[in-house]
Amino acid sequence: MSENRFDLIVIGGGPGGYVAAIRAAQLGLRVACIDKRGVPGGTCLNVGCIPSKALLQSSHHYEHAAEEFAKHGIQTGSLDMDTAAMMARKDKVVMDLTKGIEFLFNKNGVAYFKGAGELIAPDQVMVTLLEGDEQLLTGSNVLIATGSDVATLPGLEIDEQRIVSSTGALSLDRVPTSLAVIGGGVIGLELGSVWRRLGADVTVVEFLDTLLPGMDQDIRKQMQRSMKKQGMKLKLSTKVTAAVANADGVQLTLESVETGAVETLLADIVLVAVGRRPYTSGLGLQQVGVALDKHGFIDVDEHFKTNINGIYAVGDVIGGAMLAHKAEEEGVALAEHLAGKPGHVNYAAIPGIVYTSPEVASVGRTEDGLKQDGVAYNAGKFPFSANARARCNGETEGFVKILADATSDRVLGVHIVGPNAGDLIAEAVMAIEVGASAEDIARTCHAHPSMGEALKEAAMAVDGRAIHI
Repeated sequence: MSENRFDLIVIGGGPGGYVAAIRAAQLGLRVACIDKRGVPGGTCLNVGCIPSKALLQSSHHYEHAAEEFAKHGIQTGSLDMDTAAMMARKDKVVMDLTKGIEFLFNKNGVAYFKGAGELIAPDQVMVTLLEGDEQLLTGSNVLIATGSDVATLPGLEIDEQRIVSSTGALSLDRVPTSLAVIGGGVIGLELGSVWRRLGADVTVVEFLDTLLPGMDQDIRKQMQRSMKKQGMKLKLSTKVTAAVANADGVQLTLESVETGAVETLLADIVLVAVGRRPYTSGLGLQQVGVALDKHGFIDVDEHFKTNINGIYAVGDVIGGAMLAHKAEEEGVALAEHLAGKPGHVNYAAIPGIVYTSPEVASVGRTEDGLKQDGVAYNAGKFPFSANARARCNGETEGFVKILADATSDRVLGVHIVGPNAGDLIAEAVMAIEVGASAEDIARTCHAHPSMGEALKEAAMAVDGRAIHI
């Protein structure tokens, strides 16, 4: 077999791509993975999920030292902050994890090419290596896993100095005096939380009338209360019509969606967090005939195959929830399908998490969606203020809410606002995956005292028999 002939060539080394490559290699396929960043892990690991969580953790410690330690009898005196050290810690977390992926490539025999891959035929990929050379790879199958890129708005030109994307917001060399966040979704609230905790005056501007659009109604209401309580200013139903940057900051022109009233907002830094768009440029898709939909996503069937035999796509580039773990599941399913195994993704059991404080986690159907579809359901809700472990930890904000089918009691959706929500949701995901009922959760013994008891009590509340409320 030629050195440059593979069973699978993966273009993109993010969560969907590198996981697909490793799983395919585990199943005995000869695999190549191409990534032009020069380090694997994609947006998530390098300039997304991982660095943002590192900064969220650092800023969380800082705020707790300033505001919470005294309640526990811990006297810290005056606090100081070293932004450079905080950024260096974040960078080390990222570097250690990228090295880990390269180790896994070597361990599993994945050929790793650092460069840009372009399809020149359905079974041929030309790699322009970072050092400038070109290398032609031939593969029985090609997987496009190039992810997504930052979306922006007309008139908001991102310069990563005054007007920044999420990438720029993860690498600021100082705490801005004021930060305007355009977009009240996950990225905007997480990065807004980081810099608010460290001292920035944060204003969130959202076109819709709610934060976290698409999430359950009770989560949206709770998070708006929580963010306001923490000092974030919220301008909902507001659009940005102009932005002028100068040496002193950025002047935004805002317009009310409801009344048309115009106002200006001056910010030291503006973060544009209005979503992401599929990354498909420079891949040679057009010249080999790969079809895109009207929004620029790659069209695929239930096995992630494009309209061209032998070419597949997974992750952000095919649309749906733009989440690293969704891309990973698709990458594994595709690899297993190519190896003759029954790969499958249950899209009803993909959790979504917001790593603010309190955390938010959801899986399955929302109450709004069930009402719209005329599905009869029962709801059970339990507050963390009645949970013993939450009381011990001083983290009592939020609740667990379970939605179950009115006839079968099958769990349809679970929504959590509160401490450790991102970890607690795993039990709910499992419940939906196996078709469990609310009663199954209610009758499962949960350790005491633990945050997980809130999930058990919410399940009991579906049947009107919660104990501690």
